[in-house]
Amino acid sequence: MGVDIKDILVRHVTNFQELRGRMAIDAYNTLYQFLTIIRQPDGTPLLDSKGRVTSHITGLFYRTCGFIEKGVKPVYVFDGEPPLLKKKAIEERVKRKAEAETQWKQAVEEGRAEDAARLVQRTVRLTPQFVEESKKLLDMLGVPWVQAPSEGEAQCAAMCAAGQAIATGSQDLDSLLFGSPVLVRNLATAGRRKLPRKNAYVDVSPEKIDLQENLSALGITREKLVWIGLLCGTDYNEGVRGIGAKKGLKLVQKHDSLDAITKELKIDADFAEVEQAFLHPRVKKVGEGEIAARAPDREKVIGFMAGEHDFSTERVENALARAFKEPVDSDQEKLGKWF
Repeated sequence: MGVDIKDILVRHVTNFQELRGRMAIDAYNTLYQFLTIIRQPDGTPLLDSKGRVTSHITGLFYRTCGFIEKGVKPVYVFDGEPPLLKKKAIEERVKRKAEAETQWKQAVEEGRAEDAARLVQRTVRLTPQFVEESKKLLDMLGVPWVQAPSEGEAQCAAMCAAGQAIATGSQDLDSLLFGSPVLVRNLATAGRRKLPRKNAYVDVSPEKIDLQENLSALGITREKLVWIGLLCGTDYNEGVRGIGAKKGLKLVQKHDSLDAITKELKIDADFAEVEQAFLHPRVKKVGEGEIAARAPDREKVIGFMAGEHDFSTERVENALARAFKEPVDSDQEKLGKWF
C-alpha cells in the first residue's frame, strides 16, 4: 500500500541505459506485481501441468534476465519480520483479500468474466512457498539476495545510503521516507502494458525519484518528509482525515515540530513511534560478499524452469544467452564471464 505523496514529488522518466549498476530491489513488492499482472485472460494465475502457480517464477526469471542483459545488476531484498506497528495494516489486507475472494467466486458462478478477472487480482497472496521458490531460482541464476531483518524497503534504503547500490527498486514511496537516496519505480512493469478493463495499451517507463532533489525543491528535511507521510497515512498509521500530500507540505513548511502541527489541527495524536520507525528502521549491515553476483548454473536453471515447471526450453535458453552475452550452447564457465 505505502504512502501517497507522489503529487508533491519531482519524478523523472528514465531508461535502463541510465540505470546500469547494482540495484537493491524490494523483492516482496516485485513478486506481488508479477503475481498480480501475469495472469490468464480469465484472471487466474499461470499454472504448470501440476496446477502449481508459476506467475512469480516466470516474472522473476525473464525480468531478471532482462535486467542483466541491460546492465542492471539486481540484488533482491526480502522482507523479514514486520514491525508491530504494521499489524493493523496486515490484518486489514487479509480482511480485504477474504472479501475479494468471496466476490470473485460469486462473479465466476454468475459468469461475469470481466468482473472475475478484476476481483481475482485483489486476492493475491505471497506465500512462503513462493518466496522460497524465488530464492531458489535466484541462487541458480547466481543473482544475490538479502534477507532483511524487517522491512525490505528499509534494508534497500540502507544499502543505497551506504553506497552498495545506485538506487532502490520499488513501487512504494515509503523507500524515500526510509532514506533511500534514489528510488526507481516501474522496474517490474516497464514495457507495453494493457490497461485494466480496456482494449488499449500504454508504454510504461522506469521512473526515477531523487531524494535530495525533492527535499531541496520542497524546502524541507527528510524528517519533515516523514511528517508529511505521517499526516497522509502510512502502513504504520492512519493519518489525519482531510490531509493529503499538498496540505501536509504546507503544514510542515509552516511549523518546526509535530506538536505544533497537531495543535493547529486540534488533534490528539502521538506520531513519535511511527516517526522513529521511518527515521531509524531495523536494518543490518551487508558485506560485499553477500551481494556479489556469481556464475549461473545453466543446467539447473533449465531443469527448474523447463523440466519442473513446463516452460519452453528454447525460450529459457535464449533468455540466458541474451542475459549473459554468450551463445546458447556455451558452457557454464563462459556464462560466468559476465561477472
